[in-house]
Amino acid sequence: MIHFNLRCAKGHVFEAWFQSAKVFAAQSKRKQVACAVCGNTKVEKAPMAPAIKSQEGDAVRARQELEALRNHVEETCDYVGPRFAEEARKINHGEADERGIYGETSDTEAKELVDEGIKIARIPWLRRLDS
Repeated sequence: MIHFNLRCAKGHVFEAWFQSAKVFAAQSKRKQVACAVCGNTKVEKAPMAPAIKSQEGDAVRARQELEALRNHVEETCDYVGPRFAEEARKINHGEADERGIYGETSDTEAKELVDEGIKIARIPWLRRLDS
């Protein structure tokens, strides 16, 4: 996995993880990478500090970043549970208010959403350690 700081055409800076730089380039070209703030699909890599490798530190930092991402999503988006695919389609078709949502969906449903041109992002949802 590779971590990038990204900036959308509106100037929002956000972070994202990709399998490789090549995967980022392909997804970006197909407009499958969207701004985490406004949904704009015109994104580019933003400057970022180089990472110093340390195996334990990298794992801790990755977990911290995923926890921060989870907190951000929970604070700014609506949880729709197993109705994620249904609600994403309603939003895409203008049948529901446009807003950030999160929930669960199967691999098949996620692929169908992408095939329909509905922009989604799948992130690893870590179990909380502080509960």
